Amino acid sequence: MKFALFAAAFVVAPLPALAALPKGFDARVVQVMRASETPGMAIAIIENGQVVLAKGYGVRRQGASAPVDADTSFLIGSTAKAMTAAALATLVDAGKIGWDDRVVDHLPGFQMYDAWVTREMTVRDLLVHRSGLGLGAGDLLYVPRGSYARAEIVRRLRFLAPASSFRSGYAYDNILYTVAGQLIEAVSGQTWERYVRAHVFVPAGMTGATGELARYWAMPNRAQPHARFGGVVRGTGVMRLLDERDQLPQAAAPAGLIAASANDMARWLQVQLSGGIAAGGTRVFSAAAGQAMWTPVTPIPITPLPEPVAATTPTFDAYALGWEVRDYHGERIVWHAGGLFGMTSVVVLIPARQVGFAIELNSEEAAPRHGLMWELIDHYLGRPAQDWPARFTRYRAQRIAAAEAVVTAKVATPATVGPSLPLSRYAGRYVDRWYGPIEIGSAASGLTARFVPTPRMAGRLDHYQYDTFIARFDDPAIEPAYLTFALDAEGKVARITARPVSPIADFSFDYADLLFEPEPAR
Repeated sequence: MKFALFAAAFVVAPLPALAALPKGFDARVVQVMRASETPGMAIAIIENGQVVLAKGYGVRRQGASAPVDADTSFLIGSTAKAMTAAALATLVDAGKIGWDDRVVDHLPGFQMYDAWVTREMTVRDLLVHRSGLGLGAGDLLYVPRGSYARAEIVRRLRFLAPASSFRSGYAYDNILYTVAGQLIEAVSGQTWERYVRAHVFVPAGMTGATGELARYWAMPNRAQPHARFGGVVRGTGVMRLLDERDQLPQAAAPAGLIAASANDMARWLQVQLSGGIAAGGTRVFSAAAGQAMWTPVTPIPITPLPEPVAATTPTFDAYALGWEVRDYHGERIVWHAGGLFGMTSVVVLIPARQVGFAIELNSEEAAPRHGLMWELIDHYLGRPAQDWPARFTRYRAQRIAAAEAVVTAKVATPATVGPSLPLSRYAGRYVDRWYGPIEIGSAASGLTARFVPTPRMAGRLDHYQYDTFIARFDDPAIEPAYLTFALDAEGKVARITARPVSPIADFSFDYADLLFEPEPAR
């Protein structure tokens, strides 16, 4: 009965009056884009079920003239997690699964590191980042463009040791959304790609959306990724065009590889704010499922942000099913950010105001994404205007300056000791249980490293100190890593551990989870 009342609320509750867009909004968007050197972006805004803005700005590719419009497709990163959750919700509505069903009852081959966790893991647990895995655990199976199939990634999950006990705390992961994609296939008989298209995109009216990279790459009207390279740490230097085919592999799609335009995102926002009903009247998922997906499950620890963005620190924050739920000056904000190589996004819902918006960028810059996000939130909450893009620009500059200082100091002052062995004796093939093999090569020019499951992860090893080398990959989009060789009593390499060089490296470069050991003789 309570779900029926919830559904009725969407029909009879009085709606707030439509608010005008911020004065000079288009000019503001262009100003922020130019200041951050972002080539292009798209924005969709919904008020009371109506599309008040679905528009593109700038160009699809740096140096080219083709404009971004409302139908230009962008990869939306982890904002796609809510769409995978919605696909699961349709199976819940159909009575084929329950949120609290055990995963192994629908996906018999599923296995975590711990047998008890394997037995107790539920469908809900797959979505709320409380599995006990560490932050970003397993992401190197995808990043960048790993070669493993989705089923193989799910199989390798059993070798990932937990960082904490089950359901004891929050740690964001992507790999369990891959499991969710496999579960959808096991239950429905359709691949995640086909199922999400048939049961989410089509009924929602998201005619241009796709979860298939091949389909996205075939679209003439698509944005191209850009990022900064050439500085001391990744994310600094000159804005450059990236190779779009160096994104995550298709296997990662349920966690964050959906492409959508501003028009597609407008339809998605309408479905969310109407309790599951598309603009044309088609029900995508039930009001009960909509309520479940917005209900907080896992508390997110709150770390106060520094000035100049301290005012965005929430007093409450939690993860729901594919959404983050937080407060801002007493208002509930349901939102999610997304990030890939050279593509970023954010989706924000303010349910009490019946307002939602999505921002898509073909760059990694914070000012257009988070800056405009907070300007729009303040606008719709009737709060005084602040220059949030400038604040996020300063905040980003502070973080980068601190990281650059750390990296520069370490590289400038290594211990002038080592290596312990002739370089040729470090060469060989080593294996990590969950990731797979790495090959260390030796040539006249020095050592090289090749991460076998990830074809783009190859480059030279520069000696740092002792038996630690820095892997500098040929692809500048990949974070450099320290590789430390530990020797046994006989002076042979017993293991290799790793960690990122940059203190602000994205958590998906989860080098610290790796433990390579010599591959047994065949």
